Amino acid sequence: MKALIFAAGLGTRLFPLTIDRPKALVEVAGKCLLQIAIEKVSSEGYNELVINVHHFGDQIIQFLENNNNFGLAITISNERDQLLDTGGGILKAAPWLDGEEPFLVYNVDVLSNINLRLFREYHEERGGLATLAVRDRKTDRYLAFDETMQLSGWKNVKTGDEIFSRNIQNCNLLAFCGIQLIEPAIFKLITEKGSFPLIPLYLRLAADHAIMGYRDTSSLWMDLGKPDQIIVAEKLLVNN
Repeated sequence: MKALIFAAGLGTRLFPLTIDRPKALVEVAGKCLLQIAIEKVSSEGYNELVINVHHFGDQIIQFLENNNNFGLAITISNERDQLLDTGGGILKAAPWLDGEEPFLVYNVDVLSNINLRLFREYHEERGGLATLAVRDRKTDRYLAFDETMQLSGWKNVKTGDEIFSRNIQNCNLLAFCGIQLIEPAIFKLITEKGSFPLIPLYLRLAADHAIMGYRDTSSLWMDLGKPDQIIVAEKLLVNN
């Protein structure tokens, strides 16, 4: 099974930890975020990985070489010339992700014990073009889903901005977890070029295609995008 690990971010929220290294190589309890992500996805059957790189990309490539790619088939999607955002990053990696089966996309700064096998079963049962893992948690930006958990819109509760691609009376506002499953059929539907984010693409496609939400209720999920979150995660992992 194939997976893409997003590791190309600038890591600006993690400064000064990223002053001399990429976000992916910031350590938590003796392991860097990239190793944690690789071990998570590979432990649940994903053995063909694509990792995109940009900021200090050479360091990531060297880290993988030093660890013999953790015994996996790993391909580098090189964005060192231009950071392509989430949508552009997936499109650039299309030659390695295309095929007959859905591929996993996993943010490198996510710490989670989500059951990826159950997640995949849900995706395959629902038959959506993409399935996004979402949680009931506080944030400024929410994804809106109808009663069948089809994506219908996006809302920023802080600014009041919102985008809805489907008309619904009642919606579930849930926060994206940085974990998703995507069907390769999406590549033929992407008209965007260059650097672009995924969420607006999903909102455009949701008018005519099933973009599903998977309510993740696992006991652990953390965004490790800020130094204070790294400290909390380190204490949690050391104590367990």
